Amino acid sequence: MADGARLWADIEGFQAHLRDERRLAALTRQHYGRDLSGLATYLEQADVETWEAVRSHHVRAWISRDHRRGLSPRSLQRQLSAVRGLFRYLQREGRVDTDPAADIQAPRAARSLPATLDVDTTAQLLDPPAAADQAAGQAADPLQRRDRALFELIYGAGLRLAEVAALNLDDTGPRPRELRVVGKGARTRIVPVGRKAREAIADWVAVRHTLADAEETGLFVSRRGRRLSHRAIQTRLNDRARRQGLDRPVHPHMLRHAFATHLLESSGDLRAVQELLGHADIGTTQIYTHLDFQHLAEVYDRAHPRARRK
Repeated sequence: MADGARLWADIEGFQAHLRDERRLAALTRQHYGRDLSGLATYLEQADVETWEAVRSHHVRAWISRDHRRGLSPRSLQRQLSAVRGLFRYLQREGRVDTDPAADIQAPRAARSLPATLDVDTTAQLLDPPAAADQAAGQAADPLQRRDRALFELIYGAGLRLAEVAALNLDDTGPRPRELRVVGKGARTRIVPVGRKAREAIADWVAVRHTLADAEETGLFVSRRGRRLSHRAIQTRLNDRARRQGLDRPVHPHMLRHAFATHLLESSGDLRAVQELLGHADIGTTQIYTHLDFQHLAEVYDRAHPRARRK
């Protein structure tokens, strides 16, 4: 194999491993591929032609260069994750003995709290308005029924955008009390479905056939009869927020954050929230304890005699 070609061939093999064995999402594979391609180009310029020849000082110099160029700490952390994943794969294949990125730390990113909605704002978003059509005894059209079911389900079960978009009609019964959801890393979890979402799904399924193509398996479909895309879901939710009088953009992950925050505020059961969200690491779920504390702090500042400003 020509000089340097081994680097690119191994990246292709690693990408196939991520797709076929680890079953990572296409976007994650795309990010990893771009990161590793950047490293391979850097190594070629440094006359390093195989991964076996890579040492920790090569990786440190690459990370330092991108840091100086203004790459964010989060992106640098992802780059190191890609390199570590590649070398774990090469170690498994018997190609290398050590991981040169094992002891390298990226600059820490400031952890920002996710945007979410309080209970009243969520109700304002999801509850149907007292529309003139309903007063006149006219049922909501199929798209309105679909959107209500879609957003009630995201909030009621804490689903990711990709998870709700991937649901099939066969995944639900007429009024499903639970759903089997395939999340990140192909991990499967069972989530309960609340009453409001069950009612909305039943209302939508009753009219789904008026839109869906005969061979379409997706639970939520567009007016053209095909599975609803991620972009369409985002657009419909933002449009609904505007129509319902919310003063800010709303994206689907905000409903997932609201699900977690409201559940934690009511129950205090962090482990249960972790299971419902499908987080592999409870540290990911713990950010919602910060959201909960932020809410309590705001209540304190408004209400406590020693906190209120004169």
